[in-house]
Amino acid sequence: MKEITIERNDAEQRLDRFLRKYLPKAPLSFIYKLIRKDIKVNGKRAKEDTLLKEGDVLSIFAAEADLAQFTEKKRHHTAKRQFTVLYEDDNLIIVSKPFGLLVHGDKSEKKETLANQVTDYLIETGAYVPRLEKSFVPSPVHRLDRNTTGLVIFGKNARALRILSAMLKEAPESSEDAKAGCSIKKFYLTVVHGRLEKEVRLQSRLIKDEVKNRGIVVPESAKDGKYIETVARPVYSNGRYTLTEVELVTGRSHQIRAHLASIDHPLLGDTKYGGRAYTVPGASSSVTTQLLHAARVEFVDAPAPLDYLNGKTVECPLPASWQAIQKELFAKQVL
Repeated sequence: MKEITIERNDAEQRLDRFLRKYLPKAPLSFIYKLIRKDIKVNGKRAKEDTLLKEGDVLSIFAAEADLAQFTEKKRHHTAKRQFTVLYEDDNLIIVSKPFGLLVHGDKSEKKETLANQVTDYLIETGAYVPRLEKSFVPSPVHRLDRNTTGLVIFGKNARALRILSAMLKEAPESSEDAKAGCSIKKFYLTVVHGRLEKEVRLQSRLIKDEVKNRGIVVPESAKDGKYIETVARPVYSNGRYTLTEVELVTGRSHQIRAHLASIDHPLLGDTKYGGRAYTVPGASSSVTTQLLHAARVEFVDAPAPLDYLNGKTVECPLPASWQAIQKELFAKQVL
């Protein structure tokens, strides 16, 4: 028999989800067989949806050798640090992601990711000690595309991660829902084709074309797709291009790119949605993918114990390459 005491970062999750993290190599059939026959919580049988509390004791009636084959030995691979810290406290860390870096790994890259780099940093500073954790790993609350730069929020403990994730998942399903506002406001900077004359609030639905990895914008009244709402505010225009601040009311994949393209203002460099590549004359700076930067977040309605964040704004400076392009396009009108 093996006994496990549930610690703070293991608590407030379902029994089956905890076991899937604790035994990551185990098939689901093994997990649910354990729950049915070989596990007790505080000496009593429990169901898969039992919510674990701090201090609960799990008794697993299985040989440790059998369990060992399904555990994953934690290895520490030091990744080259490419991010900068914008804000940090005991609950969260906000970092700046550079161009070309994945937030999470994929089939082509598993090591050099922002998530691994931030985890390494937290290990080095002592904020995260892997050997003391059974199921928790510091994780990003949201994602950015590989070629989008700017700030990413990470939860440093399980409770903060759950709260921050819930705040960002409050995506409204209609324009009526959106009137309540967002707990975390996210603002981006981009350059769009054409002159954007005034602030526009776009409310539509987005259908994902999985084959082409592309979003299709349809009217809000359509039955298909997910509701999207985007606010675009012109900052400066030279007639051909407009430096634009974008506020995401919802946060769907490709939302900014598809929404602005749908009103004939595709992002500079975003050839997937009708934008054109751009190279600064006489310089090495060029735009061959969407020019998009996660520039600012504002906390407005965070619940306890994160309510100390309310009223706080965190900003992320523009990359140097961004500034060179902006300077060329807008005759030195640089933010």
